[in-house]
Amino acid sequence: MGLFRRWSRRLSETDEERLAAQVRDWAQTVPDAVRIDESPVRQRVKVAGVVNRLSVVPGQGVDSLEAVLTDGTGEVTAVWTGRRAIPGLYLGTRLVIEGVVLQKANGRRMVNPGFEFSS
Repeated sequence: MGLFRRWSRRLSETDEERLAAQVRDWAQTVPDAVRIDESPVRQRVKVAGVVNRLSVVPGQGVDSLEAVLTDGTGEVTAVWTGRRAIPGLYLGTRLVIEGVVLQKANGRRMVNPGFEFSS
């Protein structure tokens, strides 16, 4: 019965749910990383996720690069001021960022976080 239940659940699972589970499983293997939905606000943390959206936001005199990361539990927007691109940063890139999480009206943000690419 357990095999049939897993098989039927797999058939009803969406691609987004399957991808979120894969990302969540990978993010849990990153040392010292916390889940995005459990990341404390106004404290330095490390989170791991996959780049879900990228955009350049024009500003007065300086542009910002914004990357939305998801780990299957939530989203955080990494903002790098004064940058329009980071070599190697694309949609689907696995990224580990470290910095202070801020809770804004439009969601969690991390400004100028340290980062490293992960495989």
